[in-house]
Amino acid sequence: MIRMTSTPSSPHNRSRSEDEDDPVDGMISRTGCAELHYALQDCMAEHQDWRKCQTEVQKFKECMNTYQNTRKEQLLKQRTSATQSA
Repeated sequence: MIRMTSTPSSPHNRSRSEDEDDPVDGMISRTGCAELHYALQDCMAEHQDWRKCQTEVQKFKECMNTYQNTRKEQLLKQRTSATQSA
């Protein structure tokens, strides 16, 4: 008896409708680094080699580090003010 089983869908093979927002795009947009992210994606698409996109990688990395440090400071201030008012 031959059994035909369907292969499980890969999480990397998900299709999205065009009107469905990509959560990663949303997260990156909130950082203020979206343009640098898209420039990096364009470079990767053109060269197919991340080593040829080091300028774009560094600019995106610096932007994300700045965002993360700013966000960390905001959260620490919120935590400090919440602790002082309690």
